[in-house]
Amino acid sequence: MKLHDLQPAPGSHRRKKRVGRGHGSGKGKTAGKGMMGQKARSGSGPYRTFEGGQNRLVKRMPFKRGFTNIFRVEYQVVNIERLNNWPDGVEVTPEALLRARVIRRKNQPLKILGDGDVTKSLVVHAHKFSASARQKIEAAGGSIVEMPWVVERHSRSRGPNPSMRNRASS
Repeated sequence: MKLHDLQPAPGSHRRKKRVGRGHGSGKGKTAGKGMMGQKARSGSGPYRTFEGGQNRLVKRMPFKRGFTNIFRVEYQVVNIERLNNWPDGVEVTPEALLRARVIRRKNQPLKILGDGDVTKSLVVHAHKFSASARQKIEAAGGSIVEMPWVVERHSRSRGPNPSMRNRASS
C-alpha cells in the first residue's frame, strides 16, 4: 500500500449540498426554505427567547434573572444579648439553643453576632463568631469554641454517594 492508495472509508465523506443552483439539483429557487417569511430570509433566525412578538418570558419574569450561588452557606444568626438568659458558667451549644427554640434548624450552621451586651461568663460553641461577639464574650469572662462546619456534598452524577464509599461495611 502506498500513500496514493489511501482514501476514506466509503460513505464517510459526503459532498456539500449546493443550494440555490437550479431546479435540477433538487434544492433550487427557494433553496429548501419554503415561501417567504421570517425564516426564509438571509442571516440567522430570531433570538433564542423570541416568542413571535409576544412579550417574552425573560421580560415577563425579571425576578428570575441573575445568578444564584448553589454553594452558598446560609447561617442561623443569634445575637449575644439572647445569651443572657443562660445561667453563669454554662456551655451554650447549638443543640441547647435548638432545645430552647432560639434557633430553628439543626442542619444549618450557627453564627453568633455582637449586637447587645453579655454580662455572664459562658462557654459558647458555634460555627462562626463575628469579631465584636468574640470580643464581648471574652470581655465578660467567657470563652468561645469554634466548631467546624462540614458540608456533605452529594454525587452530582446521580451515582452512589461519595460520602458512603469510605464507610465501614456492616
